[in-house]
Amino acid sequence: MLLSLLLGKLVQKGTLTVVGANGKSRTFGDGHEPEVTVRLHKRSLETKLFLNPCLYLGEAYMDGTLTIEQGTMMEFLCIVTKNLSEAESLPLYHTYDKICRMLRFLQQYNPVGRSKDNVAHHYDISNKLYRMFLDDDLQYSCAYFKNPDDDLETAQTNKKLHIASKLLLEPGQRILDIGSGWGGMALFLANAGAGHVTGLTLSEEQLRMSRKRAADTGMEKAVDFKLLDYRLQTGKFDRIVSVGMFEHVGVHHYREFFTKVRELLTDDGVCLLHSIGRKDGPSSTCAWIRKYIFPGGYSPSLSEVLAATEDCGLWVTDIEILRLHYAKTLNNWQARFQANRDKVRDMFDERFCRMWEFYLGLSEAAFVYGDHLVFQMQIAKKRDAVPLTRDYQFDWEGQAEQNMDKGLSPLQVSKAGGKGKEHAA
Repeated sequence: MLLSLLLGKLVQKGTLTVVGANGKSRTFGDGHEPEVTVRLHKRSLETKLFLNPCLYLGEAYMDGTLTIEQGTMMEFLCIVTKNLSEAESLPLYHTYDKICRMLRFLQQYNPVGRSKDNVAHHYDISNKLYRMFLDDDLQYSCAYFKNPDDDLETAQTNKKLHIASKLLLEPGQRILDIGSGWGGMALFLANAGAGHVTGLTLSEEQLRMSRKRAADTGMEKAVDFKLLDYRLQTGKFDRIVSVGMFEHVGVHHYREFFTKVRELLTDDGVCLLHSIGRKDGPSSTCAWIRKYIFPGGYSPSLSEVLAATEDCGLWVTDIEILRLHYAKTLNNWQARFQANRDKVRDMFDERFCRMWEFYLGLSEAAFVYGDHLVFQMQIAKKRDAVPLTRDYQFDWEGQAEQNMDKGLSPLQVSKAGGKGKEHAA
């Protein structure tokens, strides 16, 4: 009864039929597509979904106590995500949201030791798993689809080039990669001849593979991968890049993060931050995502990030918003995961497979129907650290692509980047 009352107010777009544990069904929505039917196999689930749908919806799908009988998982998540705005008018939502906001400090409390544990929860599962759905370079962040027919490998190469174009790279620079993952970005920059790259990760699995990749390609002297929290890094760097790591920092640690960036940057240094964000302002992390996927994680609003950069005295010299690129990335990941689902089930179990496909599907829906986005923020200590216009980015990226097509290094155009900087003032 309570769940029906909630769904009657919540589901205004699409058509959702819910079959209860007693076999009775009720339909909600406007009668339009998508049309989805779900079955609840336990009576207790109805109360749980009323009290905390953010947590128990994903758990029910994982456990098989909620099954989809008509339609697909993505169509179901489409209805869920499209109607989230309706929840804002419900008193229960306001109470839940207020409690979550009050608990954000505890949920996102990520001191040095705890951060490593949170990273291990997600990234130290198995490198084999990530090879089954990521691109060949193991880029676990938003790709950049310049053309509709770009495959995942092409789009991830586009992403690395796009980020590199904003770093004003030159030979001999010292570069820091905060959250270096499996080493792809660091190796790309080093292989391009940008200088010496230091990559930081808190994942032992990622560290092992990154070092092996460096050794296999003869790049040990150009790239140094370390198992180290960014807060413990010392020295000065001409360039800092961080891709897909800021989501693990936690909102109460933003000033700590940017204070460290300021400390590590040279006076004319440049930092490029690539992160998931949200359009609708400060919020909290979905309880299911927080428990099963990214403990301690949070996708910030730009207002929260910019407030921290202001407090730390940094210049935000450029911001670019990528809207649907991550949705296309996640769609590719889901397709590859499904193609290898039997192998994943053999490695883990059916519950893990359902958890992972729900995670990928929910994330894609957040970018297609929800408020999620990706931002690339260029940061410097000096206002004239980069040119006055973005022309240098387009020029560098275009020339780098031509060079790569000829089998040359992207950074053979680095001198052009340097000339762009000379005209910054």
